[in-house]
Amino acid sequence: MENYDIAVIGSGPGGYVAAIRAAQLGYKTAIIEKYDTLGGTCTNVGCIPTKALLDSTHHFSEAQHKFNEHGIKLNQIELDFQQMYKRKAEVVSKNTAGLDFLMNKNKITRLKGTAGFVNNSTLKISNENETIDLTAKHYIIATGSKPSTIPGVEIDKQRIITSTEALSLKELPKSMVIIGGGVIGVEMASIFNRIGTQVTILEYADNLISTMDNELGKNLHKILKKEGIDIRLNLGVYKAENLGSSAKVLFKDKDGTENELEAEYVLVAVGRKAFTKGLGLENTGVEVDERGFIKVYENNQTAVSNIYAIGDVIGGAMLAHKAEEEGVLVAETINGQKHHIHYDRIPGVVYTWPEVASVGYSEEYLKKNNIPYNVGKFPFSASARARASMDMDGFAKVLVDPKYGEVLGVHVIGARAADLIAQGVIAQEYEITAEDMFRISYAHPTYSETLKDAYLIASGQGAINI
Repeated sequence: MENYDIAVIGSGPGGYVAAIRAAQLGYKTAIIEKYDTLGGTCTNVGCIPTKALLDSTHHFSEAQHKFNEHGIKLNQIELDFQQMYKRKAEVVSKNTAGLDFLMNKNKITRLKGTAGFVNNSTLKISNENETIDLTAKHYIIATGSKPSTIPGVEIDKQRIITSTEALSLKELPKSMVIIGGGVIGVEMASIFNRIGTQVTILEYADNLISTMDNELGKNLHKILKKEGIDIRLNLGVYKAENLGSSAKVLFKDKDGTENELEAEYVLVAVGRKAFTKGLGLENTGVEVDERGFIKVYENNQTAVSNIYAIGDVIGGAMLAHKAEEEGVLVAETINGQKHHIHYDRIPGVVYTWPEVASVGYSEEYLKKNNIPYNVGKFPFSASARARASMDMDGFAKVLVDPKYGEVLGVHVIGARAADLIAQGVIAQEYEITAEDMFRISYAHPTYSETLKDAYLIASGQGAINI
């Protein structure tokens, strides 16, 4: 029987961060992972490899469409699909090696196997070689999520695939239908469209990335359509079939008209579900809700006082950085520290190009709840930095309380929006006013100046550069 202070089940962003913080605080810590590599979905088949391919395909697209205007002439531009995927794998490998280093550095015991609770205080860990029992004073469940699907669409991992299989294709597909126009759907669409795949997005809602401010989705729709992606909204997919060398999707539009599309692959990107298979929660007092997510209460504690849960497995925003924050919160809570997460101040990012990023309230939310606000919106087309880089699509939009100047929401679609949004998070976290935000000095020329002018507009001062 092995004994620990804290045992973390799952090594994704939430799990490995929780383990590191626990070890830093002096706890004897173990991390349990069933796969050969640490890092979970994000590092192995999610965030990291997706960003590697997004960057590679972005460079390829830039070389095709913009290099001439920059005065860079290439005789021939050729895509090496295998090398592109090989580089992706190398990026993943270096990241997982980095996690191995961090585990060793922090003296965290790494245990390989599938963990299942025997009761509230004991785990059984099984792998191909052995089964061991483990006890810990505290457990942190960080088992993450898996892709979900919709009725009538069975993921066979051959022709009807998820982003996981798309990241391991052997050859460049000629065509692909993507079910779902959320974050994963539009990122996958960008990757394959840039390298020549004929891509169609089928989305149930009336807007892309429908959980974000509507203007972001509408603007992204225009940009992706201009790049050649076929986007169809207000559609209900009800069936998908593997045809052998291709797949077919059947769907209805809003007036009930039936349609079908055939492509080499159908990629399902309709969301994710909690992964709790084999955890043995039925042997504990841990509760799950009607959708299968683990129920947590104050400080991410489950109904069992010594068992906590974090990240995708508890639902909410399925973001790596949200899981990381929860991992730190739980480790510090066990340590007796007071830690609080403002969930409405966690940013969301879409890594298309231009990038899309958002934090705080959307304009739709403020309208629905009758909350007064001022809008400040500044286009990237009026940015000197954006003109210099030929990245003039998009805008920075801020929503501000008209009475006190509190920043209620920041929404950016444009070059480096993923980095710019950190400024909006700071403004909200420390309740800095819009006037404070436009009075500080911004380096020139930078993309961040779009936010300065947006704050000026929202405050009634008037933008300087438009």
